[in-house]
Amino acid sequence: MTPVCSTPPGLEQLINELQSSGLRLVDPKAGIASRRGGAGPSDHKAVTIGDRTVMIPVHTAQAFESPFMAERPDASGQSVLLRDGVPVATIAFPAGPRFYQLQTAEGVPYSKIAVMHGSDVLATTVLQTCIRYQSRTKTCQFCAIGQSLAAGRTIAHKQPAQLAEVAEAAVRLDGVRHMVMTTGTPATSDRGAAVLAESAFAVKAAVNLPIQAQCEPPDDDDWFARMKASGVDSLGMHLEIVTPELRQRLMPGKAGVPVERYMQAFAAAVPVFGRGQVSTYILAGLGDSKEAILGMAELLISLGVYPFVVPFVPISGTPLESHPTPDPSFMHAILEPLGAMLWSAGLRSLDVKAGCAKCGACSALASYEKPDRAVGAF
Repeated sequence: MTPVCSTPPGLEQLINELQSSGLRLVDPKAGIASRRGGAGPSDHKAVTIGDRTVMIPVHTAQAFESPFMAERPDASGQSVLLRDGVPVATIAFPAGPRFYQLQTAEGVPYSKIAVMHGSDVLATTVLQTCIRYQSRTKTCQFCAIGQSLAAGRTIAHKQPAQLAEVAEAAVRLDGVRHMVMTTGTPATSDRGAAVLAESAFAVKAAVNLPIQAQCEPPDDDDWFARMKASGVDSLGMHLEIVTPELRQRLMPGKAGVPVERYMQAFAAAVPVFGRGQVSTYILAGLGDSKEAILGMAELLISLGVYPFVVPFVPISGTPLESHPTPDPSFMHAILEPLGAMLWSAGLRSLDVKAGCAKCGACSALASYEKPDRAVGAF
């Protein structure tokens, strides 16, 4: 197969278009196995374009009708990306991780304890249950955290020793460079901080691996210092939606923790973890205007928080499974000024120690962090 190009021009636009339209696959088994349901990026496939590994939807309704198709990869994992039948780039599919072939002494497959995101990120949902998910009157309308558990593809509570065992193997066998620990929200005032702290402590005792922990803001800010002391390097507290009315409608349970509490928690966490080591996930395309997202991003950046803005991707089986993904032009209109704001403030994804912002696979944002865009950013 003759490569079309290694790093195509307009990389940011191509990523935006792929994450909006999705991707059809001649060989669905290419690369790392895609995921259905669960927390984090789901119904996606890891694809390397140029020097970026990104997560592209492959199981959504839009993906089945996408103008983009990936040809069957060759022996090296390279494939030609076609748009409406015309070659536009050479892409690659990262190889399946070797640690997926292992299991614990009790017979639990490692892939049910943690999975590979992108090409070098180990990810786990420590608690695969959530008080928000138990009732459709409280659940986040885009969340599928319970699907993978119901299907038997994961286990409800990953024990610290299990996480340490898998993390050590993932580093040794597959060169994993950092780890993301998220969790469903338990019925405790720490909102998952306690289980994340004990999990991080166990992993750090086994292997020197940067860790991001993700949870809702705990009631007590002292948890930030405890998490840091346990081995958590970066912290994610995810707003997802920034407009209060939309939060109440689309994530009614989580909206019980108001935006004001998030802002207080961000202000308390940044001095503990450092500028740029606290981040939040914002889903573009659910109704927040460009102005609302950029206004919130500017406030977050002033606090030293990295706003990781990603395009919304619907997951089958959720109330929003038919909600469209945002248009690529909408994402560009947000990410271009946001990238300039981040660069001007000295907050860069490369400097984040661990987590979603460092990985960057679910958004083209990192490609917009360029010094030429910082000129006249405001």
